[in-house]
Amino acid sequence: MTLVNDRPTQSEATPDAGAPAAVTSGYFSPKQLWTSLPGAFRKLDPRHQARNPVMFVVLVGSVITTIMAVVDPSVFSWLVTGWLWFTVLFANLAESVAEGRGKAQAASLRNVKRDTLANRRLPDGSVESVAGTDLRVGDEVVVTAGEIIPGDGDVIDGIASVDESAITGESAPVVRESGGDRSAVTGGTTVLSDRIVVKITAAQGETFVDRMIALVEGASRQKTPNEIALNILLASLTIVFLLAVVAIGPMGIYAGSAQDPVKLIALLVCLIPTTIGALLSAIGIAGMDRLVQRNVLAMSGRAVEAAGDIDTLLMDKTGTITFGNRRATALHPAPGIMLQELADAARLSSLADGTPEGRSIVELVARDFGGDMDAAAGGEFVPFTAQTRMSGLDVDGRQIRKGASDSVFTWVREQGGDAVDTAVRDSVESVSEAGGTPLVVAVAESAGGARVLGVVELSDVVKPHIAERFARLRAMGIRTVMVTGDNPLTARAIAAEAGVDDFLAEATPEDKLALIRREQNGGRLVAMTGDGTNDAPALAQADVGVAMNTGTSAAKEAGNMVDLDSDPTKLIEVVEVGKQLLITRGALTTFSLANDLAKYFAILPAMFSALYPQLDTLNIMRLATPQSAIVSAVVFNALVIVALIPLALKGVRYTPSTASKLLGRNLAVYGVGGVISPFVGIWLIDLVVRLIPGMG
Repeated sequence: MTLVNDRPTQSEATPDAGAPAAVTSGYFSPKQLWTSLPGAFRKLDPRHQARNPVMFVVLVGSVITTIMAVVDPSVFSWLVTGWLWFTVLFANLAESVAEGRGKAQAASLRNVKRDTLANRRLPDGSVESVAGTDLRVGDEVVVTAGEIIPGDGDVIDGIASVDESAITGESAPVVRESGGDRSAVTGGTTVLSDRIVVKITAAQGETFVDRMIALVEGASRQKTPNEIALNILLASLTIVFLLAVVAIGPMGIYAGSAQDPVKLIALLVCLIPTTIGALLSAIGIAGMDRLVQRNVLAMSGRAVEAAGDIDTLLMDKTGTITFGNRRATALHPAPGIMLQELADAARLSSLADGTPEGRSIVELVARDFGGDMDAAAGGEFVPFTAQTRMSGLDVDGRQIRKGASDSVFTWVREQGGDAVDTAVRDSVESVSEAGGTPLVVAVAESAGGARVLGVVELSDVVKPHIAERFARLRAMGIRTVMVTGDNPLTARAIAAEAGVDDFLAEATPEDKLALIRREQNGGRLVAMTGDGTNDAPALAQADVGVAMNTGTSAAKEAGNMVDLDSDPTKLIEVVEVGKQLLITRGALTTFSLANDLAKYFAILPAMFSALYPQLDTLNIMRLATPQSAIVSAVVFNALVIVALIPLALKGVRYTPSTASKLLGRNLAVYGVGGVISPFVGIWLIDLVVRLIPGMG
């Protein structure tokens, strides 16, 4: 294992113009307000309101003012009562709109679930037709072209193109095959060609689609730690203001000016942070929804929040930084070895290698040097493992091995072979320095001794603009680490071209896990992408583990996010969505607390100017009467919730910047704006309210 730090952890790099745009707002239609209105009325249930302390206080106040308006009716009391009910309703509407978008997505997903017949393979090799609902974990089913995959599972035999558009929205078919990290299939998708055998890995009702439906509907959404902490703060502020308002009543009576309970309730509602209390749930739901819009399924809101706070990002080289289609492109024989001998040995050593790289070696030899692609009769295969980092074949008294250079060199020494020729080491180094991956081929004879036959060169290409994307992450203060099983020379060349901060070479699953734990022990949050079974431990350990939908079931179970498009670089967008969620919540909290200031100037002088005439100087908005001032503040308090629903759902626009700059912008826009806008809004509303008989 090698961990190299060739670059500074952070830099002042600025995102290039060619870099992807920052996370933009999701689609919002005013029509959604109308269609979500029935759901808002259903949420008036006190049992639902009790989950939100701030809005529960508003609900109780609405009930009390309603009773008082009935007992002692007046225009003032009915106006206050009506707008208090609107405040509760608008808060419910924000949550209902956020949930409504998820329910629309869930409705389309339910169309994927359909009753199908499955061809279950029995132990004796025969096939029986059963209902898809009768399948159990561990069953093996045969699926041919034109048939629907009856359940979630892994391909254990065959290769086929699969239409996953019902899940991912992508019309282009994808390839699913056995023996690699692209073996997972999802129930409800359609096989377009060939034949595969699928081993069922999820019970009915617990499939990937079932979980997607529950998550996008919000049924399984739990409050995140930050959300819980903010709820505690809001509840504490509500209790403080409740005690303060309750104390005003006796104080007014003692001073000889008893206060109308309706005014006291209006004062309480305007003092407590109703704006953020009303929008808090919608912000959390919308954050997960924005990921769904990008075809990323978050298993928990905690993962979305953590994505906004990560410090270290681990990314696989193959398929993430490079295109991932490493293929054998050349053979470099050792001195004294015929090219044909190397080709034959490379083919035999790769027959048991089910990876795309192993298959490409067999194809290269078959195309350029002859030889079939079938397994050798009577041979014993030695499969590739992350520990040995070799694969091969034992046949006719010979042991043929192919793998990482250091592993093969060690194996040759253990078999009593001679020292490795300098020319072979030079070939390994030259291939690595060029950014390729060298695989060494060796053979050991039964008579004793082993020798290196040569080097197979695998080539890969770094994705265009990947350096700009890493510069974008660096501007966010995120350190990037490339993880690869390649040797340090190859890793160094790719890392330099891609522009990552660090790289971990010759990485085993244990090495990945150890690196993540070291980062976390240093107080840093870690994100990682992966698709293979050997990535599962690290995905489970990472604070944000994004599994590829094309990957194995074990990887998807271990991660707390699944990328339906299987694009590992999308983790950059996940980070931006997480940061956008945190910024949106902070911005609206700032705005909510700031706009309370204007309400103080509207209500307090109106309530006490008769008792203390000096307070009239605080009526800087020159509101018409105490009654119109209180009604105007209550109306503004309700309307601002509706005005902020689109922002809560779309999110505050995020651009990479330092924390101090983001805080400064947040205070300037939402702090100052939260102070100024209520003065203007309440004054304009008062111009209308004063025209109502009894208010002027």
